[in-house]
Amino acid sequence: MPRTPALMLQGTGSDVGKSLLVAGLGRALTRRGLAVRPFKPQNMSNNAAVTAEGGEIGRAQALQARACGVKPSTDMNPVLLKPQSERGAQIVVEGRLFASASAREYQSLKPQLLPRVLASFQRLAAAADIVLVEGAGSAAEVNLRAGDIANMGFAAAADLPVVLVGDIDRGGVIAALAGTQALLEPDERARLRGYIVNKFRGDPLLFESGVVILRARTGLDCLGIVPFFARASDLPAEDGVALDSWRMPAPRAGALRIAVPRLPRIANFDDLDPLRAEPGVALDLVPPGRALPLCDLVLLPGSKATLADLAALRAEGWDIDIAAHARRGGSVLGICAGYQMLGRRVADPEGIEGPSGAAPGLGLLEVETVLTAEKILAEADGVELASGAPVRGYEMHVGRTSGPATARPMLRLGGRDDGAVSPGGRIAGCHLHGLFAGDAFRRAFLARLGGAGDGALDYERRIEATLDALADHLEASLDVKRLLEIARAR
Repeated sequence: MPRTPALMLQGTGSDVGKSLLVAGLGRALTRRGLAVRPFKPQNMSNNAAVTAEGGEIGRAQALQARACGVKPSTDMNPVLLKPQSERGAQIVVEGRLFASASAREYQSLKPQLLPRVLASFQRLAAAADIVLVEGAGSAAEVNLRAGDIANMGFAAAADLPVVLVGDIDRGGVIAALAGTQALLEPDERARLRGYIVNKFRGDPLLFESGVVILRARTGLDCLGIVPFFARASDLPAEDGVALDSWRMPAPRAGALRIAVPRLPRIANFDDLDPLRAEPGVALDLVPPGRALPLCDLVLLPGSKATLADLAALRAEGWDIDIAAHARRGGSVLGICAGYQMLGRRVADPEGIEGPSGAAPGLGLLEVETVLTAEKILAEADGVELASGAPVRGYEMHVGRTSGPATARPMLRLGGRDDGAVSPGGRIAGCHLHGLFAGDAFRRAFLARLGGAGDGALDYERRIEATLDALADHLEASLDVKRLLEIARAR
């Protein structure tokens, strides 16, 4: 392995803030003139991004690449698990579908994936001054240690120093840090160089006694106490865990109401972030067990299991709510799988996304979709035909959608048409993710619904400003000099 400086952040659990720390550190070190590359050997998320070479990686690694000022690459996340059910997932390796497997079956596959993970790391390291590596879940999942490629198994194979990250906001951070260290094997504990306490609310000086206790229990140095970063919600979330804390603010008078059914296998839900950022929009992510409310727009998001989520939508009675909304003259937009659900029929004869089968769609657009093994993974740009506004994003879908409604496309992308629009224009769908990040399109779309976008909201600039603020936040709270020393002493 090349001896490029590298540092691995491993967590005491999921959602402790590892992804955000890597993004912020990446931006901070890039501003110091270093060539920084993010790396996550194994990720599990249905929030994915398309890379320039036509592969897919976790959305968090794409954001980290952006923080480092480089284009996303499949080497940054060589193994991506995309859950399709409670027990099974698609396994994406180096950006392409490798297999579908149950959790038990995946355990036997991991050893053969390690050489490919190490090769990706080596290619990244060869072009970098430093590699920031992110673990997955908890470093103390010792029941999954055999064949591990996500945490200490990878750290040992690549010979990396490790810093533990604990989340004080959820409580029990002292036990989490000390307990994680205690569960590791002696050679794994020897890799630990310190810890970071993340998401601290209040005066960090109040944790001084905690630092003393942890020093006595673990012998590890505290490398920073990071205050809670409230602007984290302005950045794309790594995975569906973030949806559990989703809260709709009290809508302003006259705000447009957009209802989004929370499908069990919702995917690429960062499509919603630009709408959520609009002060004149009340975005309601409707959980199971609640009817869709009266609203101006029902937005059907992407899904990793189209037929299964279509069945779940019907089980909730949301199909009845959507039909009633359309009869009242309400608007409906479907993105990717949501677009496919709006048609007359969805078929998966080869079992691409689960058991083979077919089901009637919602019947709001005259299209039909047949899922096939070929997956479209591509960046795309063009215009929305109704407004002429530019759109830009990415396609990530399986299947071919056809039918009379495609003669009224929603988008024109690079000389080809995509999507469909109903004769009255109230029902529409397309395959393009990310289109709401375009300010001109978003404002034109909201205006057609009777609302108004914030003319001062530059969504892409907002992301950049938040990454800069995150870097400033970490520079003030972490011992960045010491972290660099640890990485360089590898």
